[in-house]
Amino acid sequence: MKFYILLILTTLPFLTFSQKSDSTKSELLKEVIVSSQRILERNLKTAASISVLSSKNLKNYQVRTTPEALMNSAGIFIQKSTHGAGSPFVRGLTGNQTLILIDGIRLNNSTFRYGPNQYLNTIDPFSLDRIEVLRGSGSVAYGSDALGGTVQLFTLNPEFSNKPTIHANALSRFASSDMEKTFHAEVRIGGKNLAIKSGLSSRDFGDIVGGDITGRQSPSGYKELAYDFKSKFRLNKNWESVISHQFIEQKNIPLYYRIHLENFALNEFNPQKRSLSYLQLNGKSEAKLLKSIGFTASFQKTNEQRNSRKNGSDIIRIETDKVQTLGLTLNVISSISNNWTASSGLEFYQDVVNSNRVDQNIKTNSSTKSRGLYPDNSKFQSYAIYSLHQIQQGNWQFNFGGRLNGFKINIADDNVGNIIVEPNALVGNLALAYGLSENSSVYSSYSTGFRSPNIDDLGTLGIVDFRYELPTYDLKPEKSYNFEIGYKLRKDKFATSLAFFNTDLKDLITRVKVENQQINGVNVYRKENTEKAFIRGFEAEMEFLVSNPIKIYGNVSYAFGENITKNEPVRRIPPMNGKFGMEYRKNNFFIRPEIWFASQQTRLAQGDKDDIRIGKEGTKGWITSNIFSGFEQKNYSINLSIQNINNADYRTHGSGINGIGRSVWITLSGSI
Repeated sequence: MKFYILLILTTLPFLTFSQKSDSTKSELLKEVIVSSQRILERNLKTAASISVLSSKNLKNYQVRTTPEALMNSAGIFIQKSTHGAGSPFVRGLTGNQTLILIDGIRLNNSTFRYGPNQYLNTIDPFSLDRIEVLRGSGSVAYGSDALGGTVQLFTLNPEFSNKPTIHANALSRFASSDMEKTFHAEVRIGGKNLAIKSGLSSRDFGDIVGGDITGRQSPSGYKELAYDFKSKFRLNKNWESVISHQFIEQKNIPLYYRIHLENFALNEFNPQKRSLSYLQLNGKSEAKLLKSIGFTASFQKTNEQRNSRKNGSDIIRIETDKVQTLGLTLNVISSISNNWTASSGLEFYQDVVNSNRVDQNIKTNSSTKSRGLYPDNSKFQSYAIYSLHQIQQGNWQFNFGGRLNGFKINIADDNVGNIIVEPNALVGNLALAYGLSENSSVYSSYSTGFRSPNIDDLGTLGIVDFRYELPTYDLKPEKSYNFEIGYKLRKDKFATSLAFFNTDLKDLITRVKVENQQINGVNVYRKENTEKAFIRGFEAEMEFLVSNPIKIYGNVSYAFGENITKNEPVRRIPPMNGKFGMEYRKNNFFIRPEIWFASQQTRLAQGDKDDIRIGKEGTKGWITSNIFSGFEQKNYSINLSIQNINNADYRTHGSGINGIGRSVWITLSGSI
């Protein structure tokens, strides 16, 4: 099966079609403007692999969460440790090795963990306008953590209007077996110089019901409340400002696999909170070197509380980590000449981390306070200067750039005193694209990336997953060296892209077992820069407009990772995966039958075999069949989906909970 999928999608890019244009357009066929390199440009002309999900796409699929919106996108794989999480793997890397931005502001902070985490799930999908995923390093443009790629999320914008306008809409969604009850409402106000958008989401997720013999997986449900506000002010003809605030709170998120596979009576996040406030100033001028100016000041807070109790124990452990992040960024777009554009800027981010632990006896109601997972009142500073350039000469496009990033990490360790670590990184990129025609291009790129050690790497003390970790204070940045070649084609009836990549990784920060040492019966580990590795693979996607109302589409991704130091596979490498589907769209109605699939993954590192979510046998391959449909009129719409029609029992590789079984989801929305 792997051979035939690879053969078909490798040969598709070299086929051409001469059919007439049609009014029915697909997501891939519609040429979109992307901002992956901080310069707005056509996706077709970009010397990089970029996935784009529009608001229409998010609506068609009735996405439950933001991570699930990315499922089965080319080059992206979603791992779910529990129902209330979802970690994107981009080219085989995830967690603190993949960068997430929201409205250009870093979501990643200094406590982001190695491996899968839940933070992408703290973004309300109803607030999003589109998602862009730059597959491959984005460190030159966006800094630390972008080893595997960069996930950019852009929230909905209010729109100016020559006449005062007000619009409101409401949405409700229900799933079979009480797996979801959602209500979302939104108001938009438009004026000549002022526009406002505000939204509220209230969500109740029930326990996930798996396929075949799995049944209800309890406890896995949780509750969520989110709201957002954004306003735009037109200061004059050249300048406008944006003020925005986002908030989300999730309660009682159980870690299903720990309760069922480990010795826990209770293990949950409660609460999980995130808030972001920011001010943006955007302007333009006649001066070529200051063609466009953007300034952002942001303040973000996260609050993660973990509650756990072992079976037969009277002690509830309450761990709380709070991170406050101040961000300041300045970006300037310059027109150096008629064919030379540059995007340059400065960045500053500062985290303040507060962490504590309380062990509470539920019988005596007494409590004991102690050090949290991280040293309390630790600080993490990042400061950077960067410049990216694009030169267009005929059919040739040449991109190059560089970034200098410095860090100051102050860890207040009670045992050894204040520790100051000051790593730095210098990275660059080169890319060359050639337009074969107005509709196709080939490209090649080389870039370096990095990830600075953070407070989670340096200061962790305590049990993480199934290990006991000790602090380490002499780490240096991880590095990546990324090479890619690709082909893109966009025609009226047919679109495709194909990319081959190789990522070399050096100075990887890994957990090293401390021999002959255990704490409370748990093996002890310490982090070190010990490993070299590589990940290589391919991604292919295509869409073909068969006739006016019908299109077919699909994508497939494959990654192969090898740890050179240990002579074993890289941990958590996803299996080959993708989707194939067909869409019929006419008279405001659409229906999309799809097949999602992943092959088995038995190439395992020792760490995979020791992980109770994977085990020595690895993860079985799976196929699910799904139908997504909808009908839309001017003031209302109905969406209906039937997921996993074949009721397959499946689990995405590395996850701690099985996927959704046969189920029905319905969304009703109306507007005035």
